[in-house]
Amino acid sequence: MILPQEFTDYTRRLAGDDLYRILCAALSEEPPVSVRLNEQKCRMAGLSSDVLSLPHADGGVPWCRSAVYLSERPSFTYDPLLHAGLYYVQEASSMFLEQAIRRYVTGPVAALDLCAAPGGKSTHARALLSEGSLLVSNEPIRSRAQVLAENIAKWGHPGCIVTQNYPKDFTRFASLFDVVIADVPCSGEGMFRKDAGAMEEWSTANVELCRNRQREILADVWPALRPGGLLIYSTCTYNDKENEENIDWIADELGASVLPLPVEDDWLVEGRLPRGTSESRVENRSVYHFLPGRTRGEGFFLAVLRKNGGEESMSVVCDNPEKQEKPRSGKAKKGRVAPPTVPNECLSWVCKSENYEFLATTDGRLSAFPRAHVSVYTRLKEYLTVLHAGIPVAELKGRDWIPSHALALSTERAGGAFPMVELGQEQAVAYLRRETLTLPSDAPRGYVLLVFRGAALGFVKNVGNRANNLYPAEWRIRSSHISPFCLWTTDGCVHP
Repeated sequence: MILPQEFTDYTRRLAGDDLYRILCAALSEEPPVSVRLNEQKCRMAGLSSDVLSLPHADGGVPWCRSAVYLSERPSFTYDPLLHAGLYYVQEASSMFLEQAIRRYVTGPVAALDLCAAPGGKSTHARALLSEGSLLVSNEPIRSRAQVLAENIAKWGHPGCIVTQNYPKDFTRFASLFDVVIADVPCSGEGMFRKDAGAMEEWSTANVELCRNRQREILADVWPALRPGGLLIYSTCTYNDKENEENIDWIADELGASVLPLPVEDDWLVEGRLPRGTSESRVENRSVYHFLPGRTRGEGFFLAVLRKNGGEESMSVVCDNPEKQEKPRSGKAKKGRVAPPTVPNECLSWVCKSENYEFLATTDGRLSAFPRAHVSVYTRLKEYLTVLHAGIPVAELKGRDWIPSHALALSTERAGGAFPMVELGQEQAVAYLRRETLTLPSDAPRGYVLLVFRGAALGFVKNVGNRANNLYPAEWRIRSSHISPFCLWTTDGCVHP
């Protein structure tokens, strides 16, 4: 790998000769492959959530209890259990987020993942947060936000909202969030061996541009973090301009204290790099660098800060109520069509339905949202673009309420609400390609839930001679290549 000369000179000064040689050698090697299990869904499907027992395991990720390295990179696309949300393919270093949440987040919280696409940190955070917590996952870019919403739906937890907004749009929600996760856009040095484009675009000017943009992002979202709340800041880059300098800036200018995290010696995580270029460095502020060649993963940086100020109850208020913008939805207009009446059958599709507020829109979409957070959701929806919230339950088409695909993937779908048909690997992949299926002759007519190895894949409508495939068209597998794989089998394939 031929690295930009400016990067070589800068990083050698930053890390020192010995550490730089280790890093350079690692950048010429293949990156490790790692996955993180959705333990709740594994239990529901009756599959082992013991990561080290998986046939393709090559050691556990030491800083993440539910993650494992794989011996090679398989064709994940053709594993139905990936599409069912039983695991997430994620870079191992970024899973260090777990240490921050386990150490400092106790009890139910309202959390914001500010730059969340494609969803690795959001699904990880949602798995770690206490029940009763609310997670808002945000992504400004529409195409990436759609992918984020898809991955959140596959993960299946009801306490999630996905939004598509810029950080400044959260400024008005003063002190709403107990935790803000900010994996900010960066120069991408830590991704050089996985993304050639990141290396081609790198320059010292771009590093400076990224540092300034990161500060704008943090200043925009800072009012939304309550006093005493946590900011978990991360990048996938090495330089101290985007890392140490920004941590010092947050602490000194925005007002926060930097918190330490538990790190085992054998993880080989670096603190502040030996020879930084910053003019002012506070050496006792704890930061964490993951460097290829030292840790088994890609380049990654993380620090945890607590916002200065006393404890404050969580509330949704505007910075200046007299100058707040009008909600984008506006007031109800005369003659607006009332939401349709929802049959009780749809309510029975959700476990413990009494814990949810069922919300029907005028265009015939029904969702279930946790009652404990309805007021927060209602406020957010007035000002933000919401792509996903709670459990999308059904959609009215004509006179029929069609169960939502997200309901099939939800961990709160009521057991026994729909008849189920188990598919083999070939049929499961055909379903994920949105092909027409023929179910067994004894399969009941109507909406049927298809499962693979006990895990829900989605719905079909069985009309007898065929089953109409209801898998979302935008999610379908488009490749015609077939390379069967299943994470829980030795040879990768599940045979009928």
